[in-house]
Amino acid sequence: MKAKSPKKTTRTTKSLKSAGKAKPSTRLLKLIVAALDAKKAEELRVLDVSKQSSITDYLVLATGGSEPHLRALRIELERVLDAEKARILGVDTTKGSGWTVVDAFEIMIHLFIPENRDKYRMESLWRDAAEISPAKLLS
Repeated sequence: MKAKSPKKTTRTTKSLKSAGKAKPSTRLLKLIVAALDAKKAEELRVLDVSKQSSITDYLVLATGGSEPHLRALRIELERVLDAEKARILGVDTTKGSGWTVVDAFEIMIHLFIPENRDKYRMESLWRDAAEISPAKLLS
């Protein structure tokens, strides 16, 4: 008897995703920002890319001082997302890459070491996106 292969989760486009559904709760966004802030993430930025992206509504960008710091940030994010029963489509964390991505469907979180944050300059790729103040989300 052949074993069943695991069910793959696929991303739907935003047009399908948004049908009859409100934007993701700001509660989850606030929890994510608070978790990263509590774990001492640096250069925290939140971008509303809902008008520019067909696959996500928010990008959260943060810098960790080292690979172990990135790992601690990712673990804390997973804890928060699991506690909220948020859908996690994937986590890409190649050891030694200096860049971790957590795809929580409507919120995508990118964690970088400082060198990669400077190298990839995600903010400039999404310069047309509206920025949301992390301080406002934390208050």
